Amino acid sequence: IFVRMLPTHRTNNNENDSFVSRGGADTAATMPEEVKPGLPSSVKLLIGAGGIYGAFLYYGSLQEDVFRYTAEDGSSFKQAWFLQVLEALANVVIGFVGMQLTGATQGIPKAMFAISGAAQVSAKACTSLALANGLSFPVATLAKSGKMAPVMAGSLLLGGASYSIREYLQVAAIIGGTAVVSMGKKKGGASGSSSMGVFYIVLSLVLDGVTAGFQKRLKVETEKAGVKPKPYDFMFWTNLYMCLTALVIAGGLGEVGSGLAYCSANPEIFTKITKFAACSAVGQSFIFYTIANFDPLVLSTVTTTRKIFSVLLSIFLKGHSLSPTGWSGIALSCGGIISELQSKASGKKKKT
Repeated sequence: IFVRMLPTHRTNNNENDSFVSRGGADTAATMPEEVKPGLPSSVKLLIGAGGIYGAFLYYGSLQEDVFRYTAEDGSSFKQAWFLQVLEALANVVIGFVGMQLTGATQGIPKAMFAISGAAQVSAKACTSLALANGLSFPVATLAKSGKMAPVMAGSLLLGGASYSIREYLQVAAIIGGTAVVSMGKKKGGASGSSSMGVFYIVLSLVLDGVTAGFQKRLKVETEKAGVKPKPYDFMFWTNLYMCLTALVIAGGLGEVGSGLAYCSANPEIFTKITKFAACSAVGQSFIFYTIANFDPLVLSTVTTTRKIFSVLLSIFLKGHSLSPTGWSGIALSCGGIISELQSKASGKKKKT
């Protein structure tokens, strides 16, 4: 998500994640275009897109594995905040190395980084808590693709913004399709705990909207300070405060001790968590590589289609079984996601 805060000539969309684009995780930002010697564009695209797909498809699979893991005694991993500590820490390490190689930017307004980082890690933790409380990975991923809903609501209520009918329909398709999927399972359907899973994913979406607002303020503050943070500045400082926030909350909830004890007793899940954190950091590096070499729409296309493939891979590889109604929900949500992407492409063509 913090990728969206990078200097850019376009406004935020999301994720993506989101991180990116619209997030989360996973969003698109861009660097000044210039002729760059070296590898052909096709090879650079293969490297960037291949890295993002590889890292984040595996990331999603591992995240699902972590929260579906059952130990010999029947217990499962519930320490979502502890997981965020480890994920953010991996990003801090990679961000620090990258910052040293590219040069650190001085005079960064760290207070806004702290606020933005706290909001972002809270959104991510709520997504993990949704999975830990029974919400399926496909439903959670599709729901997070609708994070424009809280952003739009906030802009309408507080900023007086206006949106087209198409934009309302796109968000409605994603949310409606997600609801249909959640009700269209053949087996392993909603359990008593899945209601809490729904609560946490809704809370995560709300926090995505809050995070977007803080990121806009961060962009304003950096402009006021007359500084232009580099990609790895964002990666390091955002994740540093994410890590500190998660550590404080995990410590207060007793998750640090219980998380370490659970991982010690179950080395298999610790291996999955380590890979999960590494994929997050590596994936962010490939996102920055793509940002530096291509238009924002390229990154948005890659990250958006990656989410769709993550959902499909989870369904086919993790034993999820959907009824025809569930598949219609998948089609509706994916249609909304693709329509949003096509809308961005159309807007880009009109500007050029």
